[in-house]
Amino acid sequence: MVDNPRARKLADRIKVIVAQMIDTRIKDPRLGFVTVTDVRVTGDLQNASVFYTVYGSDEDRTGTAAALKSATGLIRSEVGKQTGVRLTPTLEFHLDSVPDTAANLDAALIEARKRDAELEALRAGARYAGDEDPYKKPREDDEAE
Repeated sequence: MVDNPRARKLADRIKVIVAQMIDTRIKDPRLGFVTVTDVRVTGDLQNASVFYTVYGSDEDRTGTAAALKSATGLIRSEVGKQTGVRLTPTLEFHLDSVPDTAANLDAALIEARKRDAELEALRAGARYAGDEDPYKKPREDDEAE
């Protein structure tokens, strides 16, 4: 995403419009429980990538992707009407992978905590194989001289 204030403002507006359209105007039965997570607009304001998540199974995700693809024209025309820009950006819908990545990271953190607890339990009953302090120390009679 380009750090263009106009592109950022347009992206925020498109996010609201698309979310309202999905909520109120799109009546496709394939459409699942959709959340628009982010919109990124190119610096020339010609293309907009809409990222979304779908609550449910893989079938819900594929059905929602098909429903959004078929409704892209309707959504784009509404974006053009409500934003008032000279050239309405093309819309591309992308399934957002952030929730899946977050779930994988959570699972990895839980596994790490479990292994840390196992290691701590093993460490509690552990004893040294030799002396507690394996380093050589000067003899006391050497210090007296």
